[in-house]
Amino acid sequence: MKPLRSRLAVSLALLASAAGAVGAAGSALSPEQAAAMRQHAEYLHAAGVAFEHGEGVPREPLRAAACYCESARQGNADGMYGLGWMYANGRGVPRDDAYAGTLFAMAAMLSHPQAERMQRFTGPYTGAVPDCLLAPAWEQDDSLIDRLMAGLPADRHPIIEQVARTAPEFGVDARFALAIASTESAFNPQALSPRNAMGVMQLIPETAARFKVRDALDPAQNIRGGLAYLRWLLAYFRGDVRLVAAAYNAGEGAVERYQGVPPYPETRAYVSRIQHFFSEQRHPYDASVVESSAVMAPFFVADR
Repeated sequence: MKPLRSRLAVSLALLASAAGAVGAAGSALSPEQAAAMRQHAEYLHAAGVAFEHGEGVPREPLRAAACYCESARQGNADGMYGLGWMYANGRGVPRDDAYAGTLFAMAAMLSHPQAERMQRFTGPYTGAVPDCLLAPAWEQDDSLIDRLMAGLPADRHPIIEQVARTAPEFGVDARFALAIASTESAFNPQALSPRNAMGVMQLIPETAARFKVRDALDPAQNIRGGLAYLRWLLAYFRGDVRLVAAAYNAGEGAVERYQGVPPYPETRAYVSRIQHFFSEQRHPYDASVVESSAVMAPFFVADR
């Protein structure tokens, strides 16, 4: 756990970012960038509401909390309040009044109408914030984004950022998502393979349909579809990164058939490239997404 002093600094930085002058990482924003960040934070809050209450989508409290948290991390008062409410009530996350009190206080400082009243039940601002509000690894290590952008056309750079910023909504580490997108298409939204895999995340038509992607060449839809598939694979293979990467390339059926990474040269090279970017063996996963593979149960790396 990060020291309280650094967590307090995080909460103050988030309040500063809400003014639109700086991003969550502390960099100066143009008025256009600030407006885009506010719009995206509002979208994330709305997505959190939908997943929390099952409005047009299945109820998924964990996903609701992730959306609220990313919205709050971008300085949105409604996101702060929504995440605070989940911590205050233990919905989708363990109950934690210290986190809830800080989040409500932050929202109140941004003039949220109900936040100050909720502090009466949770206590005052302490500076304690959950891990999801801390800057993710890809923001802390600018060299990761720089390495990916190096040598790519400028029009790919926003795609890289879009993958990184969307990944937390699906519970996917941004570094893992970036590794997949880089290996699949080098972030080319118009990429088309001989097997008819399309777009940034190289979705084949069957996978696109499975995850409700209507236009696989639309970058936003494609990225979200690919992340939804990664989220599913992480649950199905219990967060085993090598198996998830192999299944993304060759299909979950091939992984089960060979009870591990298939012996295809392409797939083995693919898994090696993914691990070059993302070296962890394990990735957190949401077990409620899908029941894990019974075939692979004896072969998973040590469970979380």
